Amino acid sequence: LYKLAAEQGCARAQCYLASCYHDGTGVSQDWFEAARLYKLAAEQGCARAQCYLASCYHDGTGVSQDWFEAARLYKLAAE
Repeated sequence: LYKLAAEQGCARAQCYLASCYHDGTGVSQDWFEAARLYKLAAEQGCARAQCYLASCYHDGTGVSQDWFEAARLYKLAAE
């Protein structure tokens, strides 16, 4: 159900499904898919996704480590 909603562009579903992929809850753990879905939701203005994507950039989980991008996303999420 979340997958269908995420594919249709629902930011909340994308963020939730990304968390499932990140943690391996109900799906095989896939940090790259998690980061991809967080990015889709973050681009729609989802603050939670921006924060989680910032964490991915901070730690280099599913994306190349980039502290500047992490800081930018954390700031964006806080606004």
